[in-house]
Formats: sequence, C-alpha cells, structure tokens
Amino acid sequence: MSETPPPTALAVDRHELAAVISGQHRDPHSVLGAHGRDGAVTIRALRPLAQSVTAVLPDGTRVPLAHEFEGIWAGAVALDEVPDYRLLVAYGDGYEHHQDDPYRFLPTLGDVDLHLIGEGRHEQLWTVLGAHVHRYDGPLGEVRGTSFAVWAPHARAVRVIGEFNQWNGLTHPMRSLGPTGVWELFVPGVQEGQRYKYEILSARGVWHAKADPLARASEAPPATASVVTSSSYAWQDDPWLEQRRREDAHTGPMSVYEVHLGSWRQGESYREIADHLSAYVKDLGFTHVELLPVMEHPYGPSWGYQVTGYYSPTARYGTPDDFRYFVDTMHRAGIGVILDWVPAHFPRDAFALARFDGQALYEHPDPRRGDQPDWGTHIFNFGQPQVRNFLVANALYWLEEFHVDGLRVDAVASMIYLDYSRKPGEWVPNVRGGREHLEAVALLQETNATAYKRTPGIVTIAEESTSWAGVTAPTDRGGLGFGLKWNMGWMHDSLDYMAEKPINRQYHHTMLTFPLMYAWSENYVLPISHDEVVHGKGSLLRKMPGDRWQQLANLRAYLAYMWTQPGKQLLFMGCEFGQESEWAESRSLDWWLLQQPAHSGVHSLVRDLNAVYRSRPALWELDADPAGFRWLDADDHRGNTLSYLRFGRPDELGERPVVACLMNFSGQPRGEMRVGLPRGGRWNEVVNTDAEAYGGSGVGNLGSVMAEETPWHDQPFSAVVTLPPLGGLWLEPAAEEAELD
Repeated sequence: MSETPPPTALAVDRHELAAVISGQHRDPHSVLGAHGRDGAVTIRALRPLAQSVTAVLPDGTRVPLAHEFEGIWAGAVALDEVPDYRLLVAYGDGYEHHQDDPYRFLPTLGDVDLHLIGEGRHEQLWTVLGAHVHRYDGPLGEVRGTSFAVWAPHARAVRVIGEFNQWNGLTHPMRSLGPTGVWELFVPGVQEGQRYKYEILSARGVWHAKADPLARASEAPPATASVVTSSSYAWQDDPWLEQRRREDAHTGPMSVYEVHLGSWRQGESYREIADHLSAYVKDLGFTHVELLPVMEHPYGPSWGYQVTGYYSPTARYGTPDDFRYFVDTMHRAGIGVILDWVPAHFPRDAFALARFDGQALYEHPDPRRGDQPDWGTHIFNFGQPQVRNFLVANALYWLEEFHVDGLRVDAVASMIYLDYSRKPGEWVPNVRGGREHLEAVALLQETNATAYKRTPGIVTIAEESTSWAGVTAPTDRGGLGFGLKWNMGWMHDSLDYMAEKPINRQYHHTMLTFPLMYAWSENYVLPISHDEVVHGKGSLLRKMPGDRWQQLANLRAYLAYMWTQPGKQLLFMGCEFGQESEWAESRSLDWWLLQQPAHSGVHSLVRDLNAVYRSRPALWELDADPAGFRWLDADDHRGNTLSYLRFGRPDELGERPVVACLMNFSGQPRGEMRVGLPRGGRWNEVVNTDAEAYGGSGVGNLGSVMAEETPWHDQPFSAVVTLPPLGGLWLEPAAEEAELD
C-alpha cells in the first residue's frame, strides 16, 4: 500500500510574492501565515537571510518550509483546521531561533471600530489605534506582543520598524483594513518600552519614517521615536472624582496657579514635582493648577505649544504613569489639574504629522487654510471626519485616561476666523461667503459637548481674544460650548492702567470700569498668564511703576483687586511672590526671593487672599450673574479709588453674604472717606494689602469700621474708612452685629 504524498503549498503568483518582499502588498496576511484548503494547511513565512525555517505544531510535528522566493518560505501539512504553530529559524549563527509569526493573527480592530473610524465617530480612538500590548492564550502557550494600527489612507504601503527588527521594515509589512485607511499588524514578542515608527510608502513611491500619531509614549527629545507603553497605575483619587461629579466648577471658587513644569523647579521629574508642587499649592490655597502643554514636543522653548505627540505626555519628566502619579497626587491634596490643549496648529517636523502619508492628511491641503503664518505651522483640516475624530478623542483621552479636571484650549481665535493674521487674498471664505471657520466651530462644539457628556464635573476654558458671541453659551443655543473664557480685555486694560504712574491714573480710570460693561457677557477667567511675563514684557512686579516699595504695594493692591472682580482668577507661577526677572523656560523661578520679607509678604498675601476668597461665597458664587456685583463708587477718577460690593446667593432667611471691596490706586492714603454699606454695625477688615505682615506701611482702620445709619452710595448705611496708599481693603459685616436691610 503506497503512502499518501505530503501536500504541497498553495501556489502564489510571483508578482504577489514580490509585492510582499518590497513591502507594497496591501494585504500580506493573504499571502503569509497559515491558510487551509482541501484538507491541507499551507504555512508561508517571511524570513529573509534565513538558512532554514521549520514550523512546529502543538503535537510536536515539524513541518519543514522550503525557500520559495527571496526570503519567503513555504510548506504544507495535511490538516483540516489551521493550527497554532511556531517557527524554528536558523541563520547560520549556531542557534535555532524559536519565533512566532505575526501573520497568523486576526486583526485587532473589529468591524464596529472600523465603522466608527470610517465615520469619524470613535470617541475612544486611542484604544484601537496606536500600539497596544496584547496577550493571547493558545495550545503552545501564552503569546504576548504588541498590535500596531495607524490611519494612512493615501499610503501605498506601511511597515512597522523598531528595535525589534533593527529598524528594518522588510519583515513587518502591515495590512490595509479596507476603505477606512487603517493599517494594522500584531507583532509577537514586542514589549513595553520598545521604540518604533511607521515606514510609509507615499503615492509617489518614496518611503519615509513617521512617529505614531496615536503614540501614548515617546522618546525624550531630541529623539523622535514612539514607545510602546501600557499602564499599571493604581489610582487613589476616587473621593476627588466623586466630589468633582457632585460639584460645579463653573459656579464654585476657582483660583488657578499656572505652571510650566520644566522651569518651576528645573530638573525635577513628574513625581518629584508632584510632591513639591502639591504641598506648595495647597499651602497657598489655590484650587487648581494649570499646566502649559505636557504633550510631547520637540522644541523646548516652544513651551509645549508646538505639539508632535498629541497622546503622549512628554518624556522629559518621566513616563505616562509618572504623569498619572502627578495628577493623582494633586487630587489627593485637593487640587484640580487643568491642561493646556493645542488643537489650533501643529509643527512641520518631518517625523510627525506633517504630510503624514506622503501628502496633506492632518493639515488642510490648501495653504490658505492649512498653513499658519504667525507660527510657521500647519492648521488641522477640521472638516475631515477622521482628523476631527483625532482631536475630539484626544481631548477625551486626557480627561479620561489621566483624570484631568479641565482643558484650556489655546489660540481659539486663530481657529474660528479664516482671515486670522491674513491679508486680503490670503484666505478663502466659507461656503456662506463669510470669514468664520465653520468646520473649526463645529469641532469645538463637538469637543465641548462630548467632553461634558462623558466626564461630568470637568471644565473647558477658551483662550479667545475677540468678541465672538457665545463662547461660553451652550452648543444647543449655537454657542461654542466652553465653560469659561479668558477675559483678555480685562487683562490688557488692567495691566495698562497699573503701568501708569499714580499721578496719571486719573486719566485712565475707565480702563478699570469699562470691563464691568461686559463682565457677564461670558463666564470669565481673569488671566495673568505666562504670555504677560515673557518676551520683553517684564515680570508682573516690573510692570508696576515707582520705587521698589511702590512696585510691591502696587502688586499687592492689584492682586487684591483681581481676586474681587467677577470671574475666576489665574496667576502664573512666580507672580505670587513678586518674581523680579522676566520668566524664562530655561531656568527655575527665583525661589531665593522668598527669603526677603518684602517678597515673602506678597506670598503671604496671596495665601490669605485665597483663604478669604474660598471661604466667602460672595466673592465667587455669582461670578456670572450681575446680581453678584454692585458699584458703590465707580467715578472717583481724581482720587484713583474704586469701591464696590460682591454678593452671594441669599440663604434661607433671605440674607445675602457680602464683601465690600475698596481700592486705592493713588500714592496717598485716603482718610475720612465715607463708603456706603448695605448693613449697619461693625464691618471687619478681612484683607488689608498694606498690612505690615505683607510688607506694607500698616495704614488701616485698626481691624474694623462701624457702619451707621447714614445713607450713602445708594446704601442705607455707611462708614468712614481710611484707605491705605496703593492698597486694597476687603470688609465684611461682623456676624453677631450685622443688621438686615
């Protein structure tokens, strides 16, 4: 009886084999791997330079593979089902290498994922694109490796390269998953920490290497590779997240400390900064920290605003889990974390998003819409569904994966106006003939609506420098849907006023009163940000006129004024102790100044401002409601004074918490000044910026004033007060003596 001859491998056209070898086959899995037909299984492997290749089956059967074509090996075995198998490969180095085959695995993206990607609606895009460590069980044991998936719809071919293949993509061509433009490959054995990139063949036939747009970790600059990562971090901030869900950041107290991580204390890691910064900010009483962008960026002096790794915390300070520790530590200290987010533009670096698959993809192809002349960068193609999806999912990624409490969106004005920084003829009108960038508006609306839906308790903040209507209006009413907006007008006007010598301020009084004309048109944040203390603008202290004592007094008065205006407040690091020198990202703050009483006095004042502010609902509860503010005297331009009341909501007895705010921006004290008040009895000084403890001259009212039944400033009571020079007073009724109207 004759033996049954062994089956022969299924034949494959030489042109297909050549396409696999050259990396240009769009579906290498259809050629490589194991394929069954008619009771036999063909195993075909790509192993260039091998001397022999053998497939090993779960029962120990060895199937020798014959060299077929330029590094492709093939063999067959009589089986009805495709088996688990491994490869034994000899390269002539005296060892038999036990390897797995990337081409025996099914796609790691499902049909639903591909459908959502195709429509640009995958809200958790980071869970399917990028690099993800996977484990699979099988007859031959557990397989651990990494799946790679990238969107490159214009590419002729894509290969993954990295340390695991000596940066040679010949052995790892990826497969195209149909019309979605996604390319995918699972590579056994690739572990966390290994570096990789994609090698993309453009329509013009040129290969170029690109970092992964969805990389969740990157090499530290100037290196540019992406890094395989997975998180093992155990969060400990459940109480914070539960509190965040219950409370409303928009109507609660918010005092924000803006930080550039690299220069707060230079040289510290995420974990070191977390421990030091959380203690410092908690002691000062700020409710939140806001970080200049932590997304990976190649050029340090861009401060993070030239992002190349949108899903990757910068490796300058540690790993993604180290950044999780940073956020967790802040939360356990009772401090929220807001991140700067930059969807307005991205740099042209050849390794990153620019011309990603050989032509304009993430950027708009028309330079009149795709180039940003101010910064020499590209503008996202906001109308492309997958690009919009990339950005919306990116916002959600930071909120969900890193538990951050809010996003401050940079340069919104540059997004929503087609003619931003452009001359006539340099921009293209929208379909309605207008200058509004309708696709960018839609992106912002979708981002805000989706973020608030998925992560209750967070806040989104717009840096928007124009009078665009409805920045903080709900999207269902046509607004952009932000929770808060930076009040750039208040910032410019108030700083310009403070830069004047006191003798000249009477001619600029409206710079302080005009912002109250629009203070409730949006929900505002009052920002003294990094942009105001850099590039020749000088520190906040140096903006103040006069000798050093007067500069410090002006600074203290300005901070007290800022803390009592309608809106949340944001202060850049160093301003809280009167940093003298202009901020530079290349060095630490001048912490030695805290050893000087005058500067430690400013520091103490900020601590007290925050403590009083957070404990007095009158100073924040009705920030977005005109009922929370009332002028006493807005017209004393000759005296350089302002006086006004801040109110909270009425309690069950109808009584409204109130703080009287009295500001003197002249260089002389104002004695015997009568001020109207809503209640009689004793009013206590809760803040006096001229107190000796803060470095002031000690001018004041011995801690309190008495309000008598003498109507003044349209109030039923009034008190005679002394205002210190270049100083501010906050007064509140003593609880046991206050009288209702």
